[in-house]
Amino acid sequence: MEQLETLKDLILPVLDSLDIQLYDLKWVNDKKARILQIAVMRADGSMDIDTCALVSEKISEVLDAHDDLIRSEYFLEVCSPGAERELRSPQEIEASVGKHIHVRLKSPVKNMMEITGDLQTVDGSTLTVSYRDKAVSRTVQFDLEQIDLIRLAVKI
Repeated sequence: MEQLETLKDLILPVLDSLDIQLYDLKWVNDKKARILQIAVMRADGSMDIDTCALVSEKISEVLDAHDDLIRSEYFLEVCSPGAERELRSPQEIEASVGKHIHVRLKSPVKNMMEITGDLQTVDGSTLTVSYRDKAVSRTVQFDLEQIDLIRLAVKI
């Protein structure tokens, strides 16, 4: 973990200069390959392949200048966190008001354990989600503590 924090300290200024946000930084083992995976996005949550390539190039330069930090062979992977990324904090949830989400609850609310719909409001620790039940539009409210998992969802 200490190494990831040091890497994060090196990477953040590069991302800031490009107006890109860090979503996640982790080591991934894929068979014999060791991968430093860096998930990034713009403030609006979007990302494109050209920007990932640019970020990868800039981060590679910084990591090459600090080659004593990572002593073994590795691959660098810069990617988007994805269209259905998990919302990991109250701030990320609040920033997603108006977006389509999927929620898995710890206990049923209105006889539902899972809800997919549009996040209408976040008022303190209470979320309001509008969803479709057959041909009828409905809303449901629940507290942050009731959430087992919340992520963005692609509307089909």
